Amino acid sequence: MKFVVTGCAGFIGSTLVDRLLSDRHVVIGVDNFSTGKRRFLESASKNAGFSLVNADVTDARSLTEAFKDGEFVFHLAANADVRFGTHHPHLDLEQNTIATFNVLEAMRANGIRRIAFSSTGSVYGEATSIPTPENAAFPVQTSLYGASKLAGEGLIAAYCEGFGFQAHIFRFVSILGDRYTHGHVYDFVGSLAKDPARLVVLGDGCQRKSYLAVDDCVDAMLHAIEVANDKVNIFNLGTDEYCMVNDSIRWICQTLGVTPELEYTGGDRGWIGDNPFIYLDTSRIRSLGWKPKLSIEQGVKRTVRYLVSNSWVFQAR
Repeated sequence: MKFVVTGCAGFIGSTLVDRLLSDRHVVIGVDNFSTGKRRFLESASKNAGFSLVNADVTDARSLTEAFKDGEFVFHLAANADVRFGTHHPHLDLEQNTIATFNVLEAMRANGIRRIAFSSTGSVYGEATSIPTPENAAFPVQTSLYGASKLAGEGLIAAYCEGFGFQAHIFRFVSILGDRYTHGHVYDFVGSLAKDPARLVVLGDGCQRKSYLAVDDCVDAMLHAIEVANDKVNIFNLGTDEYCMVNDSIRWICQTLGVTPELEYTGGDRGWIGDNPFIYLDTSRIRSLGWKPKLSIEQGVKRTVRYLVSNSWVFQAR
C-alpha cells in the first residue's frame, strides 16, 4: 500500500515511517521541518520506497500535490506545544484544525478515502470518569491544543459521513521513547545535564499521568487499521497504569545517577490546561488483541538512555 505520513520527520512520524517501510509499504513523507528532524529520516531516505515532500500542512495547494497516488493518510503533523498554547492561540487553530481540513480536502481531491489521525487524551479535559473511556461525556475543554484536536476529530467524522471516508482516530496519552524531543522527560534530562544538583518541578509533583512507549503506539495504530472496520473508529492508546510526576522524577534520577534537590512551583498543575489526572480506559483497543510491551517505568528509563546517548537533540531544537 502507498501511505502518506504528515509530520514524517517527527518523533512518532519517523518511527511509523520506518515501520511501514520495513513492512515493504511505499511511503510519501510530508514535513516542513519546523520541529521535525532530518536526522530521524536517515534510514528512510536510503529506502527506495520512501519519498519526501517538504511542505507545510497549512498550504492546501502543496498538500494536494503531495498526496497524489496516495492510498491511506496518517495525519500526524500538528502543533504539540500544549504548555504555551495561550502564548500563541492562533497556532493550534492553524496547525491543528485548519491543517486537518487541508489534509481532508487534499485527500478528497486525490480520491483517498482512509485516514488515521493522531488526536489526544486532552480532548477529555478534566474527566470525571477515570479511567476515561472513548464514549465519556466531554467536559469543558481546558487547553487550546485539546480543543483544536477535538475540532479536527469533528471534521474527520463529518467527512466520513459526507464523503464516504473511513477514519481511525487515536487519542494518545503522552508518548515516550527513542527520538523523543519534547515533554517532561526531555525537559528534566536537559535541566539535570546543566545542573544535576537542582531540579525545578512545575506543580506539586503529585500530578498523575499515563504514558506509552512509541513502538507500542505504532503497533496499536497499525493493528487497528487492519482489524477495525467501522466508518469512524476511535481508540484510546495508553497503558493500563499511571504514575505520579514524582515517580517519573525518581526513575529519571536513578537512570542518570543523580540526587538533585527538588524545587516545586506549587499547585496541583504545572500550567493552564495541565490536567492533574490523565488515565485512559484502553479496553477497546485491547479487545482487538493489542497490548503494550513496555511499562511506564521501562518507557521512561529507555527514553532517558536515548537522550543521554543522543545529546544532539537538545542542541538541534
